[in-house]
Amino acid sequence: MEGAVTTVAPRPTPPAPGTRRVLGPVSAVRQVTRSAGTTPGRLSVIAVGLVLLAVLTGLVGAITLQNKQTTIDNLIEHREPLAAAAQQLYRSLSDADATAASAFLSGGVEPDALRQRYEIDIAQAGAALSKASSDVGGDPEAEAQVRVLNQQLPVYTALVETARTNNRQGFPAGAAYLREASGLMRMTILPAAQDLYLIDFQRLGSEQADARSFPWVLTALVVVLLAALIGTQMYLTRKTNRLINIGLLVATVAVVLGLAWSTVALLVESAGVADGQRNGSEQVETLVRARIVTLKLRADETLTLVARGDGPEHEEDFKKLREQVSGPNSLLRQAKNLSTSGPMAAEIQAAIDNTDAYLKAHDRIREQDDAGQYEAAVKIATGAEPDSAATAFAELDGNLLEALRLGRQEFVDQTDGARRALAGLAPGIVVLTLIAAAGITVGIAARLREYR
Repeated sequence: MEGAVTTVAPRPTPPAPGTRRVLGPVSAVRQVTRSAGTTPGRLSVIAVGLVLLAVLTGLVGAITLQNKQTTIDNLIEHREPLAAAAQQLYRSLSDADATAASAFLSGGVEPDALRQRYEIDIAQAGAALSKASSDVGGDPEAEAQVRVLNQQLPVYTALVETARTNNRQGFPAGAAYLREASGLMRMTILPAAQDLYLIDFQRLGSEQADARSFPWVLTALVVVLLAALIGTQMYLTRKTNRLINIGLLVATVAVVLGLAWSTVALLVESAGVADGQRNGSEQVETLVRARIVTLKLRADETLTLVARGDGPEHEEDFKKLREQVSGPNSLLRQAKNLSTSGPMAAEIQAAIDNTDAYLKAHDRIREQDDAGQYEAAVKIATGAEPDSAATAFAELDGNLLEALRLGRQEFVDQTDGARRALAGLAPGIVVLTLIAAAGITVGIAARLREYR
């Protein structure tokens, strides 16, 4: 029509020279999809996927192996010493109770040696409690046992001092205070110490299980990566009629080398941790249970004499406990059967022999006491003669201490061997991963250049 105005749509402004057009997410996906439809595009996608998979495998491998290394370090430097401290806590407390009772049997002023031994036991118990309780945060049960020990141990020592004061003055109330102190120790304090040890031992076993656990995720990633590398090389062989791609071959060799190294190291590590548990911590645990029983026996023996006929429950408890350390199925026999070390087996056998000697001495104590020969019974219980109960028990406890030391050393030696098996593995896996990633990049880049 005449007079009508024609409008022309403006042309889109072309991008300035040297600038790139920013694609939206949908456009980017479409472009990648179109590119993947060509052989160069597919090779690029394969290269990126392989590199990412290699980096992921290397990262997971380094983290997994470093975590195992950290777990083993913690076993040697932290967890096992804490369990040993808890065991030492029980031993010191039980020995203090038995020593206090032995000193009481002397009448009047107790011998300096027994007094010093009691004070050393209490000091060692305080140090062991401080160490054993240093890692109970977040565990309500462990915190409860530590709280009981911190609250009741001062009460026990106060009762013993009261008993000692009355005994020096010849007051019969001293024996009552000592029985009250020993009852507190046996019914409250020692069970708390034993529970704390069991908690630490269970934690030790849990971390040993973690150290031996199989790395399923890492294994799956390595298998997928190897399969992807082999599949890519077969694909390139069909496309290019070239049998070998040097870059991908280098990457495959790096992955296989990492797999072989990791497999051998983890097998050695797992075996070392298992040996440390079987020949070390588990045997120590059996010896600890045997030692706990022997300490209870000694306390029962002395408390029976202190009671002067008013404490038959202690002798009844002695009779029930003695079967656990005497006979073919005793804890000491079990520990000897577990032993793989000549020196440890010898110490345990000596402990078995000294247990028999101690039990024979105890039977003589009961014969004398039951016959009204109290002083003779006390002499057998506390004397320094070679056939006395005190001498046999001291030798028995020395055997158990040495066997425990050897068991702990076995644990450290075997677990440290497991730690050495992993030495350098985590950084080595990182280096091999970088080599594999570089090989993938170079190998596929060489094929891509043929399409330009």
